Amino acid sequence: MAEAATVPQWTRRLIRTAAVAGALLLAGCQTLVPRGVPDRAPPPPKEQPTQGTGPETVQPGIPEDKQRHRVALLVPLTGPNAGVGQSLANATQLALLDSRSEQVRITTYDTATGAAAAAQRALAEGNRLILGPLLSEDVRAVAPIAKRAGVPVLSYSNDITVAGNGAYVMGYSPSQSISRVVDYAKQTGITSFAGLVPTGVYGQRASTAFLRAVESAGGQVVSLQTYNRGNGGIAAAVTRLPKNSPYQAVLIADAAGTAATAVPLLRREAATARVLGTELWNTDSAVGSNAALNGAWFASVSDGLYRQYATKYRARFGTAPYRLSSLGYDSVLLTIRIAREWKVGDRFPEAKLTDSGGFAGLDGAFRFGRDGIAERALEVQEVRGGTTATVSPAPRSFE
Repeated sequence: MAEAATVPQWTRRLIRTAAVAGALLLAGCQTLVPRGVPDRAPPPPKEQPTQGTGPETVQPGIPEDKQRHRVALLVPLTGPNAGVGQSLANATQLALLDSRSEQVRITTYDTATGAAAAAQRALAEGNRLILGPLLSEDVRAVAPIAKRAGVPVLSYSNDITVAGNGAYVMGYSPSQSISRVVDYAKQTGITSFAGLVPTGVYGQRASTAFLRAVESAGGQVVSLQTYNRGNGGIAAAVTRLPKNSPYQAVLIADAAGTAATAVPLLRREAATARVLGTELWNTDSAVGSNAALNGAWFASVSDGLYRQYATKYRARFGTAPYRLSSLGYDSVLLTIRIAREWKVGDRFPEAKLTDSGGFAGLDGAFRFGRDGIAERALEVQEVRGGTTATVSPAPRSFE
Protein backbone atom coordinates (compact mmCIF):
# COMPACT_ATOMS: atom_id res chain seq x y z
CA MET A 1 0.00 0.00 0.00
CA ALA A 2 1.68 3.19 -1.15
CA GLU A 3 0.79 6.36 0.69
CA ALA A 4 -0.90 8.83 -1.67
CA ALA A 5 0.08 12.45 -1.80
CA THR A 6 -3.44 13.57 -2.65
CA VAL A 7 -6.79 12.63 -1.20
CA PRO A 8 -9.36 11.56 -3.85
CA GLN A 9 -13.05 12.26 -3.47
CA TRP A 10 -13.92 8.84 -2.07
CA THR A 11 -11.21 9.26 0.58
CA ARG A 12 -12.73 12.54 1.71
CA ARG A 13 -16.01 10.67 2.17
CA LEU A 14 -14.17 8.08 4.27
CA ILE A 15 -12.59 10.78 6.41
CA ARG A 16 -15.98 12.39 6.99
CA THR A 17 -17.46 9.00 7.89
CA ALA A 18 -14.60 8.32 10.31
CA ALA A 19 -15.13 11.73 11.86
CA VAL A 20 -18.79 10.89 12.38
CA ALA A 21 -17.80 7.59 14.02
CA GLY A 22 -15.44 9.48 16.32
CA ALA A 23 -18.11 12.02 17.17
CA LEU A 24 -20.54 9.25 18.06
CA LEU A 25 -18.01 7.77 20.45
CA LEU A 26 -17.15 11.11 22.00
CA ALA A 27 -20.84 11.65 22.70
CA GLY A 28 -20.67 8.84 25.24
CA CYS A 29 -21.02 11.21 28.17
CA GLN A 30 -24.62 11.83 27.17
CA THR A 31 -27.50 9.59 28.14
CA LEU A 32 -28.57 7.66 25.07
CA VAL A 33 -32.16 6.67 24.51
CA PRO A 34 -32.23 2.98 23.52
CA ARG A 35 -33.50 2.85 19.98
CA GLY A 36 -33.32 -0.13 17.69
CA VAL A 37 -31.72 -2.28 20.39
CA PRO A 38 -30.88 -5.69 18.86
CA ASP A 39 -32.95 -8.66 19.93
CA ARG A 40 -31.71 -12.02 21.09
CA ALA A 41 -33.16 -14.98 19.22
CA PRO A 42 -36.76 -15.04 20.45
CA PRO A 43 -38.35 -17.87 22.40
CA PRO A 44 -40.92 -20.09 20.70
CA PRO A 45 -43.79 -17.82 19.65
CA LYS A 46 -46.75 -17.56 21.91
CA GLU A 47 -50.22 -17.50 20.49
CA GLN A 48 -51.24 -13.89 20.08
CA PRO A 49 -54.90 -13.50 19.01
CA THR A 50 -55.64 -10.65 16.67
CA GLN A 51 -58.20 -8.07 17.65
CA GLY A 52 -61.70 -8.40 16.26
CA THR A 53 -64.77 -10.51 16.56
CA GLY A 54 -63.76 -13.27 14.16
CA PRO A 55 -61.75 -16.44 14.85
CA GLU A 56 -58.39 -15.98 16.56
CA THR A 57 -55.37 -16.10 14.22
CA VAL A 58 -51.91 -17.16 15.40
CA GLN A 59 -49.01 -15.13 13.97
CA PRO A 60 -45.87 -17.34 13.95
CA GLY A 61 -42.30 -16.07 14.40
CA ILE A 62 -41.22 -12.49 15.03
CA PRO A 63 -43.88 -9.85 14.40
CA GLU A 64 -43.55 -8.22 11.00
CA ASP A 65 -41.65 -4.95 11.03
CA LYS A 66 -42.54 -2.71 8.10
CA GLN A 67 -40.54 0.28 9.31
CA ARG A 68 -37.05 -1.18 9.72
CA HIS A 69 -34.66 -3.40 7.81
CA ARG A 70 -34.41 -6.91 9.23
CA VAL A 71 -30.77 -7.92 9.80
CA ALA A 72 -29.58 -11.17 11.39
CA LEU A 73 -26.50 -11.44 13.61
CA LEU A 74 -25.09 -14.98 13.66
CA VAL A 75 -22.54 -15.48 16.46
CA PRO A 76 -21.82 -18.10 19.15
CA LEU A 77 -23.66 -17.26 22.37
CA THR A 78 -22.98 -20.57 24.08
CA GLY A 79 -20.02 -22.94 24.09
CA PRO A 80 -16.28 -22.16 24.06
CA ASN A 81 -16.58 -19.04 21.86
CA ALA A 82 -19.52 -17.50 23.73
CA GLY A 83 -17.38 -14.71 25.15
CA VAL A 84 -16.28 -13.30 21.82
CA GLY A 85 -19.75 -13.89 20.36
CA GLN A 86 -21.40 -11.90 23.13
CA SER A 87 -18.83 -9.15 22.71
CA LEU A 88 -19.73 -8.90 19.01
CA ALA A 89 -23.42 -8.80 19.89
CA ASN A 90 -22.79 -6.04 22.44
CA ALA A 91 -20.82 -4.09 19.85
CA THR A 92 -23.71 -4.17 17.37
CA GLN A 93 -26.04 -2.90 20.10
CA LEU A 94 -23.64 -0.08 20.94
CA ALA A 95 -23.40 0.90 17.27
CA LEU A 96 -27.18 1.19 17.02
CA LEU A 97 -27.32 3.27 20.19
CA ASP A 98 -24.48 5.55 19.13
CA SER A 99 -25.94 6.11 15.67
CA ARG A 100 -29.51 6.45 17.01
CA SER A 101 -30.59 4.53 13.95
CA GLU A 102 -34.30 3.87 13.51
CA GLN A 103 -33.73 2.06 10.20
CA VAL A 104 -32.26 -1.26 11.27
CA ARG A 105 -33.51 -4.06 13.51
CA ILE A 106 -30.95 -6.72 14.48
CA THR A 107 -31.91 -10.16 15.76
CA THR A 108 -29.19 -12.42 17.20
CA TYR A 109 -29.02 -16.15 16.51
CA ASP A 110 -26.72 -18.61 18.31
CA THR A 111 -24.46 -20.47 15.86
CA ALA A 112 -23.11 -22.77 18.60
CA THR A 113 -26.30 -24.82 18.35
CA GLY A 114 -25.87 -25.17 14.59
CA ALA A 115 -24.89 -22.46 12.11
CA ALA A 116 -26.95 -23.84 9.23
CA ALA A 117 -30.06 -24.08 11.39
CA ALA A 118 -29.48 -20.54 12.67
CA ALA A 119 -29.23 -19.25 9.11
CA GLN A 120 -32.39 -21.07 8.03
CA ARG A 121 -34.30 -19.62 10.94
CA ALA A 122 -32.97 -16.13 10.25
CA LEU A 123 -34.05 -16.32 6.62
CA ALA A 124 -37.44 -17.75 7.49
CA GLU A 125 -38.00 -14.80 9.81
CA GLY A 126 -37.44 -12.32 6.99
CA ASN A 127 -33.87 -11.10 7.50
CA ARG A 128 -32.34 -9.63 4.34
CA LEU A 129 -28.70 -9.40 5.49
CA ILE A 130 -26.55 -11.65 7.68
CA LEU A 131 -23.78 -10.25 9.90
CA GLY A 132 -21.38 -13.03 10.89
CA PRO A 133 -20.72 -15.88 11.43
CA LEU A 134 -17.42 -15.75 13.30
CA LEU A 135 -15.86 -19.13 12.47
CA SER A 136 -14.83 -20.09 8.95
CA GLU A 137 -16.55 -23.47 9.15
CA ASP A 138 -19.77 -21.71 10.07
CA VAL A 139 -19.40 -19.37 7.10
CA ARG A 140 -19.06 -22.41 4.84
CA ALA A 141 -22.28 -23.82 6.28
CA VAL A 142 -24.23 -20.57 6.10
CA ALA A 143 -23.09 -19.07 2.78
CA PRO A 144 -24.78 -21.53 0.38
CA ILE A 145 -28.07 -21.29 2.30
CA ALA A 146 -27.97 -17.51 2.23
CA LYS A 147 -26.92 -17.43 -1.43
CA ARG A 148 -30.00 -19.41 -2.47
CA ALA A 149 -32.14 -16.82 -0.69
CA GLY A 150 -30.28 -13.90 -2.25
CA VAL A 151 -29.00 -12.69 1.14
CA PRO A 152 -25.36 -11.50 1.50
CA VAL A 153 -23.18 -12.65 4.39
CA LEU A 154 -20.77 -10.20 6.08
CA SER A 155 -18.62 -12.62 8.06
CA TYR A 156 -16.20 -11.80 10.86
CA SER A 157 -13.82 -14.57 9.80
CA ASN A 158 -10.25 -13.83 8.68
CA ASP A 159 -10.16 -16.91 6.43
CA ILE A 160 -10.08 -15.50 2.91
CA THR A 161 -10.87 -18.91 1.40
CA VAL A 162 -14.52 -18.55 2.49
CA ALA A 163 -14.98 -15.27 0.60
CA GLY A 164 -16.93 -15.02 -2.62
CA ASN A 165 -20.29 -16.07 -4.02
CA GLY A 166 -22.21 -13.78 -1.70
CA ALA A 167 -19.92 -14.15 1.34
CA TYR A 168 -17.68 -11.28 2.43
CA VAL A 169 -14.76 -11.45 4.87
CA MET A 170 -14.36 -8.53 7.28
CA GLY A 171 -11.70 -10.14 9.49
CA TYR A 172 -8.11 -8.95 9.66
CA SER A 173 -6.09 -10.77 7.01
CA PRO A 174 -2.60 -11.97 7.98
CA SER A 175 -1.44 -11.53 4.38
CA GLN A 176 -2.22 -7.81 4.42
CA SER A 177 -0.55 -7.32 7.79
CA ILE A 178 2.60 -9.16 6.73
CA SER A 179 2.80 -7.32 3.43
CA ARG A 180 2.49 -3.95 5.19
CA VAL A 181 5.19 -4.58 7.81
CA VAL A 182 7.58 -6.06 5.24
CA ASP A 183 7.11 -3.05 2.96
CA TYR A 184 7.86 -0.73 5.86
CA ALA A 185 10.96 -2.72 6.82
CA LYS A 186 12.21 -2.51 3.23
CA GLN A 187 11.71 1.29 3.29
CA THR A 188 14.06 1.46 6.28
CA GLY A 189 16.78 -0.40 4.39
CA ILE A 190 16.12 -4.00 5.47
CA THR A 191 16.64 -6.44 2.58
CA SER A 192 17.32 -9.84 4.18
CA PHE A 193 14.62 -11.61 6.18
CA ALA A 194 14.08 -14.79 8.17
CA GLY A 195 10.80 -16.26 9.34
CA LEU A 196 9.41 -18.39 12.17
CA VAL A 197 5.93 -19.75 11.46
CA PRO A 198 3.79 -22.35 13.22
CA THR A 199 2.53 -25.45 11.49
CA GLY A 200 -1.14 -25.52 10.54
CA VAL A 201 -3.41 -23.46 8.34
CA TYR A 202 -2.48 -20.05 9.75
CA GLY A 203 1.22 -20.79 9.44
CA GLN A 204 0.86 -21.99 5.86
CA ARG A 205 -0.94 -18.82 4.85
CA ALA A 206 1.54 -16.65 6.74
CA SER A 207 4.45 -18.40 5.01
CA THR A 208 2.97 -17.82 1.57
CA ALA A 209 2.21 -14.19 2.35
CA PHE A 210 5.70 -13.64 3.76
CA LEU A 211 7.51 -15.08 0.75
CA ARG A 212 5.37 -13.07 -1.65
CA ALA A 213 5.73 -9.85 0.32
CA VAL A 214 9.53 -10.08 0.52
CA GLU A 215 9.81 -10.93 -3.17
CA SER A 216 7.52 -8.04 -4.07
CA ALA A 217 9.63 -5.69 -1.93
CA GLY A 218 12.80 -6.79 -3.67
CA GLY A 219 14.23 -8.49 -0.59
CA GLN A 220 15.41 -12.03 0.17
CA VAL A 221 14.24 -14.67 2.63
CA VAL A 222 17.40 -16.41 3.85
CA SER A 223 15.58 -18.87 6.11
CA LEU A 224 12.01 -19.91 6.92
CA GLN A 225 11.55 -22.29 9.83
CA THR A 226 8.34 -23.97 10.96
CA TYR A 227 7.53 -25.31 14.42
CA ASN A 228 4.81 -27.08 16.35
CA ARG A 229 3.20 -24.93 19.00
CA GLY A 230 4.05 -25.97 22.55
CA ASN A 231 6.83 -28.14 24.00
CA GLY A 232 9.62 -25.73 23.06
CA GLY A 233 8.88 -25.93 19.35
CA ILE A 234 9.64 -22.29 18.62
CA ALA A 235 12.89 -22.43 20.60
CA ALA A 236 14.08 -25.33 18.48
CA ALA A 237 13.12 -23.42 15.33
CA VAL A 238 15.29 -20.48 16.43
CA THR A 239 18.33 -22.74 16.72
CA ARG A 240 17.79 -23.85 13.11
CA LEU A 241 18.12 -20.32 11.77
CA PRO A 242 21.44 -19.95 9.91
CA LYS A 243 24.37 -18.50 11.81
CA ASN A 244 26.52 -17.85 8.77
CA SER A 245 23.84 -16.09 6.70
CA PRO A 246 22.84 -13.02 8.68
CA TYR A 247 19.32 -11.63 8.44
CA GLN A 248 18.30 -8.10 9.30
CA ALA A 249 14.72 -8.89 10.36
CA VAL A 250 12.79 -11.95 11.44
CA LEU A 251 9.04 -12.40 11.21
CA ILE A 252 7.40 -14.35 14.04
CA ALA A 253 3.93 -15.27 12.77
CA ASP A 254 2.35 -16.06 16.11
CA ALA A 255 0.77 -14.42 19.13
CA ALA A 256 2.77 -11.76 20.93
CA GLY A 257 3.24 -13.93 24.00
CA THR A 258 4.72 -16.76 21.96
CA ALA A 259 6.95 -14.37 20.06
CA ALA A 260 8.26 -12.96 23.34
CA THR A 261 9.52 -16.39 24.39
CA ALA A 262 11.62 -16.63 21.23
CA VAL A 263 13.21 -13.17 21.32
CA PRO A 264 15.86 -13.85 24.04
CA LEU A 265 17.09 -16.82 22.00
CA LEU A 266 17.11 -14.74 18.84
CA ARG A 267 19.24 -12.10 20.51
CA ARG A 268 21.97 -14.67 21.13
CA GLU A 269 22.04 -15.55 17.42
CA ALA A 270 21.26 -12.20 15.78
CA ALA A 271 21.53 -9.42 18.32
CA THR A 272 20.50 -6.62 15.99
CA ALA A 273 17.78 -8.31 13.94
CA ARG A 274 14.47 -6.41 13.95
CA VAL A 275 11.56 -8.53 15.15
CA LEU A 276 8.38 -8.34 13.04
CA GLY A 277 4.91 -9.46 14.12
CA THR A 278 1.49 -9.93 12.57
CA GLU A 279 -2.06 -8.70 13.14
CA LEU A 280 -2.35 -11.24 16.00
CA TRP A 281 -0.34 -8.88 18.18
CA ASN A 282 -3.04 -6.25 18.13
CA THR A 283 -5.43 -8.59 19.95
CA ASP A 284 -3.04 -8.70 22.94
CA SER A 285 -3.72 -5.74 25.22
CA ALA A 286 -0.41 -6.36 27.03
CA VAL A 287 1.80 -6.34 23.93
CA GLY A 288 3.20 -2.87 24.68
CA SER A 289 4.29 -3.80 28.18
CA ASN A 290 6.16 -6.95 27.10
CA ALA A 291 9.78 -5.90 27.52
CA ALA A 292 11.08 -8.74 25.35
CA LEU A 293 9.30 -7.24 22.34
CA ASN A 294 10.72 -3.74 22.77
CA GLY A 295 11.61 -2.37 19.34
CA ALA A 296 9.49 -4.89 17.42
CA TRP A 297 7.21 -3.78 14.57
CA PHE A 298 3.81 -5.08 13.58
CA ALA A 299 1.08 -3.86 11.23
CA SER A 300 -2.56 -3.63 12.20
CA VAL A 301 -5.64 -1.48 12.09
CA SER A 302 -5.42 1.77 14.02
CA ASP A 303 -6.35 1.79 17.71
CA GLY A 304 -7.25 5.49 17.94
CA LEU A 305 -11.05 5.24 17.81
CA TYR A 306 -11.01 1.74 19.29
CA ARG A 307 -9.70 3.06 22.64
CA GLN A 308 -12.66 5.45 22.88
CA TYR A 309 -15.02 2.62 21.97
CA ALA A 310 -13.49 0.32 24.60
CA THR A 311 -14.06 2.95 27.29
CA LYS A 312 -17.73 3.28 26.34
CA TYR A 313 -18.10 -0.49 26.10
CA ARG A 314 -16.76 -1.00 29.64
CA ALA A 315 -19.04 1.69 31.00
CA ARG A 316 -22.11 0.08 29.46
CA PHE A 317 -21.40 -3.65 29.81
CA GLY A 318 -19.07 -3.73 32.83
CA THR A 319 -16.28 -5.61 31.09
CA ALA A 320 -13.60 -5.09 28.46
CA PRO A 321 -14.50 -5.90 24.84
CA TYR A 322 -12.73 -8.45 22.70
CA ARG A 323 -10.52 -6.61 20.21
CA LEU A 324 -12.29 -7.98 17.15
CA SER A 325 -15.68 -6.85 18.49
CA SER A 326 -14.99 -3.68 16.52
CA LEU A 327 -15.90 -5.73 13.45
CA GLY A 328 -19.43 -5.99 14.80
CA TYR A 329 -19.60 -2.25 15.40
CA ASP A 330 -18.28 -1.41 11.94
CA SER A 331 -20.57 -3.89 10.20
CA VAL A 332 -23.55 -2.01 11.68
CA LEU A 333 -22.18 1.36 10.56
CA LEU A 334 -21.78 -0.08 7.07
CA THR A 335 -25.35 -1.41 7.13
CA ILE A 336 -26.77 1.92 8.29
CA ARG A 337 -24.92 3.77 5.56
CA ILE A 338 -26.27 1.49 2.84
CA ALA A 339 -29.75 1.52 4.41
CA ARG A 340 -30.16 5.09 3.21
CA GLU A 341 -30.62 3.67 -0.29
CA TRP A 342 -32.31 0.42 0.72
CA LYS A 343 -36.09 0.25 0.61
CA VAL A 344 -37.63 -1.69 3.49
CA GLY A 345 -38.81 -5.07 2.25
CA ASP A 346 -36.48 -5.15 -0.76
CA ARG A 347 -33.39 -7.29 -1.09
CA PHE A 348 -30.20 -5.86 0.32
CA PRO A 349 -28.39 -3.89 -2.44
CA GLU A 350 -25.33 -6.12 -2.51
CA ALA A 351 -23.62 -4.13 -5.26
CA LYS A 352 -23.14 -1.30 -2.74
CA LEU A 353 -20.71 -3.48 -0.77
CA THR A 354 -18.08 -3.26 -3.50
CA ASP A 355 -18.35 0.50 -3.92
CA SER A 356 -14.79 1.65 -4.65
CA GLY A 357 -15.38 4.50 -2.19
CA GLY A 358 -15.23 1.99 0.64
CA PHE A 359 -16.29 2.48 4.23
CA ALA A 360 -14.86 3.78 7.49
CA GLY A 361 -15.33 2.92 11.13
CA LEU A 362 -13.47 2.18 14.34
CA ASP A 363 -10.78 0.28 12.46
CA GLY A 364 -10.24 2.92 9.79
CA ALA A 365 -10.85 2.72 6.06
CA PHE A 366 -11.72 -0.53 4.32
CA ARG A 367 -13.34 -1.69 1.12
CA PHE A 368 -14.41 -4.99 -0.35
CA GLY A 369 -12.89 -6.22 -3.58
CA ARG A 370 -14.79 -8.25 -6.13
CA ASP A 371 -13.38 -11.30 -4.38
CA GLY A 372 -15.30 -10.39 -1.21
CA ILE A 373 -12.18 -9.74 0.90
CA ALA A 374 -11.90 -6.55 2.92
CA GLU A 375 -8.85 -4.51 1.97
CA ARG A 376 -7.74 -2.41 4.93
CA ALA A 377 -5.58 0.65 5.43
CA LEU A 378 -3.04 -0.51 8.04
CA GLU A 379 -0.52 1.31 10.19
CA VAL A 380 2.81 0.02 11.53
CA GLN A 381 3.29 0.15 15.28
CA GLU A 382 6.45 -0.25 17.34
CA VAL A 383 6.59 -1.72 20.83
CA ARG A 384 8.32 1.01 22.78
CA GLY A 385 8.81 1.74 26.46
CA GLY A 386 5.78 -0.08 27.85
CA THR A 387 3.37 0.96 25.11
CA THR A 388 3.05 0.99 21.32
CA ALA A 389 3.74 3.94 19.05
CA THR A 390 2.74 4.44 15.42
CA VAL A 391 5.85 4.64 13.25
CA SER A 392 4.05 4.57 9.89
CA PRO A 393 0.46 5.89 9.79
CA ALA A 394 -2.22 4.13 7.81
CA PRO A 395 -2.39 5.32 4.20
CA ARG A 396 -5.11 7.86 3.56
CA SER A 397 -6.20 6.05 0.42
CA PHE A 398 -5.85 2.73 -1.36
CA GLU A 399 -4.31 4.31 -4.48
